[in-house]
Amino acid sequence: MATPQSDPSLSPLRTVAVVGLGTMGTGITEVLAKAGREVIGIDVSEAQAAGCLAALEASTARAVERGRLTGPERSGILSRVRTGTDLSAAAGADLVIEVVPESYDIKHQVFRELDGIVRPEAVLATGTNALSVTRLAADSARPERVLGLHFFNPAPAMKLVEVVSSVLTAPGAVAAVTDLALELGKEPVAVGDRPGFVADGLLFGYLNQAAAMYEAKYASREDIDAAMRLGCGLPMGPLALLDLIGVDTARTVLEAMYAESRDRLHAPAPVLKQLSEAGLTGRKSGRGFYTYEAPGSAAVVRDALTPLDGAALAQGRPVHSVGVAGSGTMASGIAEVFAKAGYRVVLAARSEDKAQAARARIGKSLDRSVGKGRMTAEAAARTLDLISAAGSYDAFADVDLAVEAVAEDLEIKQQLFAALDKVCKPGAVLATTTSSLPVVACARATSRPQDVIGMHFFNPAPAMKLVEVVRTVLTAEDVHATVREVCAKIRKHPVDCGDRAGFIVNALLFPYLNNAIKMVEEHYASLDDIDAAMKLGGGYPMGPFELLDVVGLDVSLAIEKVLHREFRDPGLAPAPLLEHLVAAGCLGRKTGRGFREYARR
Repeated sequence: MATPQSDPSLSPLRTVAVVGLGTMGTGITEVLAKAGREVIGIDVSEAQAAGCLAALEASTARAVERGRLTGPERSGILSRVRTGTDLSAAAGADLVIEVVPESYDIKHQVFRELDGIVRPEAVLATGTNALSVTRLAADSARPERVLGLHFFNPAPAMKLVEVVSSVLTAPGAVAAVTDLALELGKEPVAVGDRPGFVADGLLFGYLNQAAAMYEAKYASREDIDAAMRLGCGLPMGPLALLDLIGVDTARTVLEAMYAESRDRLHAPAPVLKQLSEAGLTGRKSGRGFYTYEAPGSAAVVRDALTPLDGAALAQGRPVHSVGVAGSGTMASGIAEVFAKAGYRVVLAARSEDKAQAARARIGKSLDRSVGKGRMTAEAAARTLDLISAAGSYDAFADVDLAVEAVAEDLEIKQQLFAALDKVCKPGAVLATTTSSLPVVACARATSRPQDVIGMHFFNPAPAMKLVEVVRTVLTAEDVHATVREVCAKIRKHPVDCGDRAGFIVNALLFPYLNNAIKMVEEHYASLDDIDAAMKLGGGYPMGPFELLDVVGLDVSLAIEKVLHREFRDPGLAPAPLLEHLVAAGCLGRKTGRGFREYARR
């Protein structure tokens, strides 16, 4: 981050005009006033100007009730804000932040008028997240004083502020605004001028893919959103987030991104245009991907697309015992999950020693749960007693459900399914935990493809609630019903999807990770700034490079290759930097070096 440079022509930005008093403008006004700035709020609508003050009065009153502000502090904040409809009120401002609608015509008009109003040394900031700051600056009489200041919604709560310079921006203006962001208690990230900047540049490609996935009827809106919340720890699913942002706003951002990148991943999904032009723009209109109680409400109500509670499925097959094939972390985690739910479990591996080691790992995991007070010692002992270890898959002869959790290699999995076909009794359900390989290829290795289904658990299996339930075109209805019933008994949240690469989570997650790598390759932003932007601006529990190093760069590359091979989209081609790091043996935390270096254990 740039160190503020002294510039005698810059005032300390004590008085700030905010032009546009919608949700974002009102939030920025509150942030500035709380930080001791004099704020002039301006909007063409008298109702919006009055609404800004009313919102500020209400939010500060709540803060007093909760003990976050004193009465005198609240009075001071309110006294520092005045609103109106005349742009000339910005004449004495040290900084003007415009947050008017995302339209070049509207923003150009505001900047032209400001040229004749503000003092020569005033800084002009645009709050755009989609349009070119350079283009807006070039149309101003003082392009060196124009920059981008991108807050995130809701502005009082979100820490990230992207400070966007164009090639015309004076370093002193950037330094002054960066200083201000720090004084506001924000985390400023310096970025260059391109549509979407860092956070939205990564976020909107992901949202667009989710919209396209929904439009293709690959999965329901509820399952797509649940998959990303439960599988990635995100605060909201992508379709709910599109409704919050505004479907029309998302379409505008994507149009701007596509105009520059020509990447098909940024070409707005047709459903965004259809919803926008129908006025179904999300929460603000009362309907978007979901239907809401009223315009502006966050409460989702039932509509024609809402799944029925306990929707009728075929009658499932009885499951009393489960076989888990494998000896790694995933296999032992899945075996633990089933045993905790009361199932008898046979944990089988290629040798008795491997199987016993996996069972011992489960014992240690249960002991940790006892130590943390999550279960009693007696319950842990009962759970472990339900698990038997075997050095041969012949032990699966009587299981009702066999779950494969071996290496992510199609040939190995097909060999195992051919073996299970010979060993397992007729009617047993055969499940693969693959995260990226075709389930139908495993099914075709058996004489009973109708009994084969995908059950993609997430790591660590005991903690992660999500299971992607993957049906092939050959999977029997009662097999699907069986797995859904089993998921309920083991307290997992099942989401239905078809048999295509990446299923829901990986198909949306890995292109986002790949795009983050491309940003670094292009020297657009640093690893640290990108990770900070996604955690602070997108609510992600980990930044993309933290996550890549945890997952493993070799695993990530393999999934990227599968997605690229399946969808044949040039935008999904693995970033060369990822390939270079894997070739160099830099695989992430497990090798001590990936995108970052780690202390060896």
